[in-house]
Amino acid sequence: MQAFDVLSDPVRRRTLELIAQREHASGEIVTVIEAEFGISQSAVSQHLRVLRDAGFAHVRREGAKRCYSIDPLGFEDVQAWLDQLRCYWSSKMEALATEVERGKLPRKTT
Repeated sequence: MQAFDVLSDPVRRRTLELIAQREHASGEIVTVIEAEFGISQSAVSQHLRVLRDAGFAHVRREGAKRCYSIDPLGFEDVQAWLDQLRCYWSSKMEALATEVERGKLPRKTT
């Protein structure tokens, strides 16, 4: 599955937001996602598996519990794609910064 296909799902994006804050046990994730999206524990588990298989999440076993955290390596494809566009935005942002600075200069009155 392509990185953007994985990230296109709102449940998976929300799950990534949760585990980006700190490591969460799967039960904690299920509780939040069930409440916000009204989906079953089984559906949340499937989303967690997709994130894990796509390389966006690490899972660590702690006894019977599974704890999820962000895997930054999973975002490399996304970052590479964004980097292709960054040169376009960089020049636009530099031009904007120039115009902002010009706006700060005292204006000549004639």
